[in-house]
Amino acid sequence: MLIGINPITPQQRLIAKVVDILKDGGVIAYPTDTVYGIGCDIMNKKAIQRIYQLKQRDASQPFSFICSDLKDISDYAKVTNYGYKTMRRHLPGPYTFILEGSRLVPRIMLTKRKTAGIRVPDHPICIALVKSLGNPVISTSATAPDGSIFDNPSLIHEHFGKRLDMVIDGGPVSGNPSSVVSLIHDEPEIIRRGAGELSAFDL
Repeated sequence: MLIGINPITPQQRLIAKVVDILKDGGVIAYPTDTVYGIGCDIMNKKAIQRIYQLKQRDASQPFSFICSDLKDISDYAKVTNYGYKTMRRHLPGPYTFILEGSRLVPRIMLTKRKTAGIRVPDHPICIALVKSLGNPVISTSATAPDGSIFDNPSLIHEHFGKRLDMVIDGGPVSGNPSSVVSLIHDEPEIIRRGAGELSAFDL
């Protein structure tokens, strides 16, 4: 199912429709401030396993997830004063921050070191989804078998078909993946250079 949602002022009735699918264990594609992502409720293990199959990804490589704001992050990660100040300067925005996960995060979402990748994209649709659902949503890029990133929701819908329960058309996105920055032990480390200004982390 392909559904158009306004990327600036998402229609609440349509957000509610998508959230019902997420609550029912559904897997969706949705726009972020970087690329189109594939996601589900992080509290639904079966849905997470479906995404591992879709992405043909090893279970030892957990997915990142989206929180709605800094307060939401503090529920799902251990945030130091340094981490809080750093994220406050950069979020919402095109960054994935690696932090130590809290007990609320399902084990399947953590690395062996108990870390997690957390995003707060600057995009009204995904923030509205997370707020309405009440749980974070998995965030992994919608990619073709050759690793290229789909930048068009119609192509995502065509490629994945019934393997996705819903594809949200929220218009064009930048197509540039998020930058990944580790804040573990208050020592910033750039893991992947993508979208966003990174001079603050080039130590």
